Amino acid sequence: MTISPLLYDTHMHTPLCNHATGEPEAYAAVAEQRGLKGIIITCHNPAPNGWASKVRMSMDQFDQYLAMVQRARDEWRDRIDVRLGLESDYVPGVESWLEAFHARAPFHFILGSVHATLPDYKDLYWHNDPLDYQRLYFDHLAKSAESGLFDCLSHPDLIKNMAPSTWNPQLILDDIQRSLDRIARSGVAMELNTSGLNKAVKEMNPGRLILTEMRERSIPVVVGSDAHEPGRVAADFEQAFTTLQEVGYTHTSYFLERRRIDIPLDQAIASLS
Repeated sequence: MTISPLLYDTHMHTPLCNHATGEPEAYAAVAEQRGLKGIIITCHNPAPNGWASKVRMSMDQFDQYLAMVQRARDEWRDRIDVRLGLESDYVPGVESWLEAFHARAPFHFILGSVHATLPDYKDLYWHNDPLDYQRLYFDHLAKSAESGLFDCLSHPDLIKNMAPSTWNPQLILDDIQRSLDRIARSGVAMELNTSGLNKAVKEMNPGRLILTEMRERSIPVVVGSDAHEPGRVAADFEQAFTTLQEVGYTHTSYFLERRRIDIPLDQAIASLS
């Protein structure tokens, strides 16, 4: 039985972030090949005070970003649904700035990210103790959920790729569980990011232990490829959905107009090309 397209890849970038290639139209073309209903472009947000300026669009480029997404939306209308999103960096103290910035455009989906691997973040918080740094990361992840600024938290164990030899989630499991308790109370979704398979710790973000803890708390999961080039659109989605089933999830989710839409996992898998 053929199933009509159901899914969106909800995490992808543009050349404006200075570390991605390909225009949104090229990402839409791959999405059509993979049997997706649509894509959400979520390039890295402009940030105040020059925060990590080499890996994100500048404020002066924001209108260009809006036009870029609209151009692809117009070109692919009636074939692939192209939507405007954003990946916004969270650190404590940025809440008011982000709230005002998020109001500048009709975003369909906003990811919240704690990029603890960035030099700017490390300059503030790294004190030569890997476990304390990991604990702080998960506290900030929970704070980002509690801020109410985001629909979903992206790659929520990204910290493991900073110093892979020190990563053992069992050592800080109490801290992770407290963080997930707070996230669950906030109602914010969390991402299963397939790009982790290509990082230093070669597993999706998050790994199975944290994903299982998320399931025990009924935290909704959005699957995203974090594509920085068109060929990675919907990459490893079948594996992601199968993993979700194995830990007990029955649905995956995506957001349009900042509202969550749930899709049964068996239908999601069957819809992919």
